[in-house]
Amino acid sequence: MAKANLTLPNGTVVNIEGTPEEVHRLIELNSAGASPRKPESAASHIAGAAPEMRGSDRQGKIDLVEIVNLVRTCDLSTQIEKIILDKTNVLNRVLLPLFVVHEYKANAFGLTSGDLNKITVELGVPVAQPDASRCLSGPAKGYVVGDKMRVKGQPVRYRLTRRGVQYLRELLAMPSVAKS
Repeated sequence: MAKANLTLPNGTVVNIEGTPEEVHRLIELNSAGASPRKPESAASHIAGAAPEMRGSDRQGKIDLVEIVNLVRTCDLSTQIEKIILDKTNVLNRVLLPLFVVHEYKANAFGLTSGDLNKITVELGVPVAQPDASRCLSGPAKGYVVGDKMRVKGQPVRYRLTRRGVQYLRELLAMPSVAKS
């Protein structure tokens, strides 16, 4: 009888007992779904984040936890907190993750309204997915561009335009008392 201990991406420890073939098969199944990950650092309080937030760019998924951590640790984090997170402006909350991707991830990928919802929930200022979608097609449409035409049920990945980047840079450069 072979034995193995397996740690899942969400931190759960699984003890496996069975024939060598069964144990090998279970380890292969777990390894195929996700590459082994190092545990989050003690500084990160999102260690228990949902599995869908832990995708890798190699597999076509975006690491939303990394974006949340960038918002909290970037050089603009104090301005972001005072000017965007402490206010109720949905437009600014929706544009913030797109700005972080543009500035700190070299605009490597776009975000869907569902991604924006998950990021804002983790930041503690939730914007519901339908609200994010309405904002992207309404007030934010001058600041973002989608990768395809909007069709109900089909996710659109949005990126900031030059005008959107300029808007957020100016917003974060101004004193917090001047913005609402």
